Amino acid sequence: MTIIPHEWHKGGAIKNSLFGLSYRISETFMIVVLLVFVFFCNAETGEGKWEEVFFEANRAYKEGRFSDAVKGYRQLIRSDHCGGHVFYNLGNAYFRLDQLGKAILNYERARVLLPRDADLIFNLRHARDQVKDAISEDRSLINATFFWLDSLTLSEFLWAFAGINLLFWAILLVRLFSNIEWSYYLFLIFLAFWLLSGVSLGLKWRQITNDDRTVIVYEEVNVLAGPDIKDTILFKLHAGTIVDLERSEDKWSLISLPQKRRGWVRPGAAERIRVRSKTTEPA
Repeated sequence: MTIIPHEWHKGGAIKNSLFGLSYRISETFMIVVLLVFVFFCNAETGEGKWEEVFFEANRAYKEGRFSDAVKGYRQLIRSDHCGGHVFYNLGNAYFRLDQLGKAILNYERARVLLPRDADLIFNLRHARDQVKDAISEDRSLINATFFWLDSLTLSEFLWAFAGINLLFWAILLVRLFSNIEWSYYLFLIFLAFWLLSGVSLGLKWRQITNDDRTVIVYEEVNVLAGPDIKDTILFKLHAGTIVDLERSEDKWSLISLPQKRRGWVRPGAAERIRVRSKTTEPA
């Protein structure tokens, strides 16, 4: 008579343990759901916060408070909430503050992300016309041949290559499993586009990652023979002039210009156009 209750008790114990396990799983699931909900709420709140900073900076610009606008746009860039329009607006604010070098620097950064923006192109040309140093940028043979490199962003090249790649392999499959005559010519056409888009993507990536262009941001800077303030002055450069950065040493920058002119400029006198990471201090 004592066996049956004992067996029933074991069965009951199993049910209770299963119920407890189920309860713990449900509890864990609810915690995960709650954490995800809180994360997205915080993300939306954060995005709302940065949108507010952006609109406040725009308002400051419209009201003529250009220094406040600069602070707002720089805050967005430091927090990695930046895009081409933020750099463009920052360039406009600097231009209004008569800081030509920093205006051109941020226009150039914006042009990497907005290569076909008409307003940006116009403002950049207008700013460049005011640069005192008449130094023209050398256009490489690759850029002259692949002239469309400056008209598209890296992501646009990536999407174009992905689309052409998909069509290329689809046509190749059609060609392998059918003897339709037109598929052969279509295959050759897409093979050419596939190679061209792949090469263009590689060149664009190389162009961006190896971009050593640097903008003089000081009103006037002495270019010296060495990385020391006591070295010989070779020549002078002015705000907005674009040069190439060869290397840095103790925060001094060795720059080069056309006609094999080169020299050192003091720390802070030149800013690189390429933004390496969100930790890079915005100009």
